[in-house]
Amino acid sequence: MKTVELPLVEDTEEFGRKLGGLVRAGDLVLLAGPLGAGKTALVRGLAAGLGVEGRVSSPTFVIARVHGPAAEGRGIPLVHVDAYRLGGHLDELDDLDLDTDLVDAVVAVEWGEGVAERLSEDHLLIRLERQADDVRTAQLIPHGEWRLRDLPV
Repeated sequence: MKTVELPLVEDTEEFGRKLGGLVRAGDLVLLAGPLGAGKTALVRGLAAGLGVEGRVSSPTFVIARVHGPAAEGRGIPLVHVDAYRLGGHLDELDDLDLDTDLVDAVVAVEWGEGVAERLSEDHLLIRLERQADDVRTAQLIPHGEWRLRDLPV
């Protein structure tokens, strides 16, 4: 487990951008943390690092958004999921058919801890916290194949 300090939202986005330069098609990234911890900011950075199309915002009400690769990007789509409203209902997660997306895309699941790990034993869990001084920290907890990879810390 590695911990990264992210003093500003821009630092969270930059960390995500670096991660976006490392991820590969088929990767699963799970994000955990309270409201305002920086989950969506990290995914915005991840999207920038992948070079995908479309504005990245929280998919809370639509549950999942697919961002296709831009012409100047890395050629890998991003599936951005917000599992908050799923409330841990695994059948609803199955209805999203994310295991199919895991073949060709990077799948980032906000509120994914305790819900989406079963999609792949090879995943990166990022626990974000917001401290009293407004500084964010990210704990990177690699699982499976992710343990063998360099992480942007």
